[in-house]
Amino acid sequence: MLFIIFVVLAAGAMVSLRSVRDKNSRTVSMACALAFVVGAVFQTVSIVPAGHVGVIDVFGKVSPRILQSGINFRNPFAKVVLFSVKTQEIKELMNVPSQEGLTISLEMSILYHLSPEKAADVYRTVGVNYLDVILIPQFRSVARSVTSSFEAKALYTSEREILIEAIRQRLVGVVAERGVNIEATPLRSIKLPARLTQAIEQKLESEQESQRMEFVLLKEQKEAERKRIEAQGIADFQLIVTKGISEQLLKWKGIEATEKLASSNNTKIVIIGGADGLPIILNTEK
Repeated sequence: MLFIIFVVLAAGAMVSLRSVRDKNSRTVSMACALAFVVGAVFQTVSIVPAGHVGVIDVFGKVSPRILQSGINFRNPFAKVVLFSVKTQEIKELMNVPSQEGLTISLEMSILYHLSPEKAADVYRTVGVNYLDVILIPQFRSVARSVTSSFEAKALYTSEREILIEAIRQRLVGVVAERGVNIEATPLRSIKLPARLTQAIEQKLESEQESQRMEFVLLKEQKEAERKRIEAQGIADFQLIVTKGISEQLLKWKGIEATEKLASSNNTKIVIIGGADGLPIILNTEK
């Protein structure tokens, strides 16, 4: 519509330019005509911001051509509808059921972006409010369906990551064909009934205490095994030493000791030939 207006105004300015003889008036008419022409030309140009694509709508007919970010030339009678293809976030607070039939309050986010090549199809089949029509309802439905197959305690254990990934994959399967790409579905917060939360925490504490006791018992068993092996080694050593000691060895050691005492400078009396054949040592120091 603006294109037609600018063309008509430019034509009117050109017509008045022919009939005006005054120099100043001709200058004004020429400037106006030029401005209207520029305005008409601008109606054939569309600037698409960064992170967006443009869908061309000509009197209700959607063109398959997608305008990329930057300067684009288009039909002056066409309407350009902008769609963001940036990564965006939606936060949802919802009540979902668990496998036990309990109601759990979850706050989750969806990180998503629109496929640029699907923008025209989304506009033609759904419209600019595709989030309210496709993404959000499907997200709520998928979240309730997935959580109903998990126990409530899964949200407090390592199974939580499995649950989140299951929601993401199920949601991808539902909305990917419609041009919405799901990047992640992070879980922001969980709220369970107070009694259930306390019961789960107590159960988890009991399981952790049981695991700790198993570790302590295993450690004590290892220590007992170490002590048994050490005692067995000492006993084996004593047995070997005992078998190696004989009467002849003791007498020989006695003779060696006698020789060393006899050569010592300390005052003593050594009597050779005791009852058992070993020397008798008398200390003469008072």
